Amino acid sequence: MRRSKTAVSAALLTILALLLPLAVAPVSARDPQANAKDEQQRIVKYWTAERIAGAKPRDFVKTADGKFVPKAKPGGGGTGASWTGGGTVVGRTGKVLFTMDGSNWVCSASAVNDSRSTVSLILTAGHCAYDETNGAFATNWIYVPSFDTAPTFTCANTTYGCWTSQGLVVDSGFASAGGFNTQATVHDFAISIVGAGTNGTQLDASPRGSYPIAYPAISTGGTVHAFGYPAAGRYHGNDLTYCTGPTFNDANNANKTWGIACNMTGGSSGGPWLATFTTTPTLTSLNSYGYSGLNNMYGPKFNANTQAVYNRANTTTGNSVVTVTP
Repeated sequence: MRRSKTAVSAALLTILALLLPLAVAPVSARDPQANAKDEQQRIVKYWTAERIAGAKPRDFVKTADGKFVPKAKPGGGGTGASWTGGGTVVGRTGKVLFTMDGSNWVCSASAVNDSRSTVSLILTAGHCAYDETNGAFATNWIYVPSFDTAPTFTCANTTYGCWTSQGLVVDSGFASAGGFNTQATVHDFAISIVGAGTNGTQLDASPRGSYPIAYPAISTGGTVHAFGYPAAGRYHGNDLTYCTGPTFNDANNANKTWGIACNMTGGSSGGPWLATFTTTPTLTSLNSYGYSGLNNMYGPKFNANTQAVYNRANTTTGNSVVTVTP
């Protein structure tokens, strides 16, 4: 029996309808994990030896005329010492590279507790995650913990691997500051959201772990241990360095931020301040800024705004600016 042209056409359309989704689906529904892996590989490849060597510390010092100036020379002295005590702080503290406003920069950071199994969180300074002058998030953000046990950004040669950012979260008080000023110092904290590292594990997996965070964990006179990877002056960026002592209010900043006697230099920004260090080390502030000619380091007072940034990072992915309503 001869089939009509109409019947043949209908049969062909049915076959095409069955085949078409097989051709289209893989293109329109790509695995998000594959996208994340591609982005991780892109960031790792971005950091060539030349770019790493050219990365500059993104730190700020307040001068005598009251202006915050990048890369100003801090005070001398010897209050920052090489950390030789080992322990968890080595694996929970590291170095960060990132791109901002067309330049490459270096900071410090630490792992903070999280409640999800698919991502980990890293605490750093706001100015190591967001360009407060031009209003833009950092890119090419990469973190290496335990840097001084294998001081390299070649991920295969590091002690544990590298972790690349899938999202950065900052406070609106920092994002809207318009420059590094008093408003920025008060809100100078940020959290990076990272997936599995180049070694395939989560950042807070054993033997590294992560720190709890408190809002606040100290009061005036409370003792903290401050850590970081200073890379300017007598420091060379490969040695985990620390200062310890009582906190005091920064009277030159309307008592809005903490101070500690410490001469760590550029590159230490974002490094953790840990309270109750010998019992249950807890994140309570971080290295933020200094004053030209003074042997002090200053950091923000963790508060409800810090907690809001942490909560957002702990429940979402991607870049985000958090606004806290009084």
